[in-house]
Amino acid sequence: GDLTYGGLIDGPIERELFLTRAGNALTRPDENAIFNRGKAVYHDDIGDYSSNEPTMDGTAGLSYYFAAMEKEGKEYAKEEPKVKKDAWGAVVRVNPDQKKIYLIFSADSMFQGGDKILKTLKNNKIKGSFFLTGNFLRLADQKSMIERIIKEGHYTGAHSDKHILYAPWDNRDKSLVTTDSLANDIKRNYAELAKFGIEPKDAPWYLPPYEWYNKESVNVASWLGFKTINFTPGTATPADYTTPDMKNYRSSEELINKLFEFEKREGLNGAVILIHPGVEESRTDRLYDKLDSIIKRLKRLGYTFDRL
Repeated sequence: GDLTYGGLIDGPIERELFLTRAGNALTRPDENAIFNRGKAVYHDDIGDYSSNEPTMDGTAGLSYYFAAMEKEGKEYAKEEPKVKKDAWGAVVRVNPDQKKIYLIFSADSMFQGGDKILKTLKNNKIKGSFFLTGNFLRLADQKSMIERIIKEGHYTGAHSDKHILYAPWDNRDKSLVTTDSLANDIKRNYAELAKFGIEPKDAPWYLPPYEWYNKESVNVASWLGFKTINFTPGTATPADYTTPDMKNYRSSEELINKLFEFEKREGLNGAVILIHPGVEESRTDRLYDKLDSIIKRLKRLGYTFDRL
């Protein structure tokens, strides 16, 4: 008298066959009646054995197939990095059991620090990860910079096409865009990446615009085959976008102090540290100018660096 969880069932059947075999067998009102007016019907009701009975041969066959795939699945699981996720499903630490840090840089329109960041990474012999919007990828004056990022072996990924806000700042449970619009925004971003030779398989990690998202946007990215990533909460560096006229303004010295206080308190194993390569002109105290000293200090603490 219960449902068969995880198994296959017969599925839709011709209306006449249902009426002949189980026409009066439903145990409750048909909640899908509006869809059952054509030639085929299906009832999510154990009384309608004609469309909802378990198919033992199909389920047995599926079990056999899964068993054959088990070894392959275990090998794939070994290749996937261990991760730590936040409450909305985004990855905020990668390989948290290793003393390794992932530096990420996101851009939509401003990129004054690009050259300095790339030189700093090269001088320290490390790779970073750059997340670029479609808006940025379409900028003609940034074409050579984008090509340089790719040529030097850094991860180059998507950061939305139009840099739209996915969820309200005061209520992440709501969405400001429809599922279709969100999916199209991500697809268009990857279409722009493809113009630089970056295919989806080359860029599985996705950084949402404004680093702000909810479960729905994380799920949509997952349905498209991408893994949502975000900076590790508590690292403080993402506030390097603030300007002196803002109430939440934070100087570079303050951000660096908070980063290393966090390291002392919780460690940075597998941490994702975000620094903006472009900020408003009114912010003359730019954190990317301190990137070299940050890297060297973290190295002295025993950390290594890697791209995603």
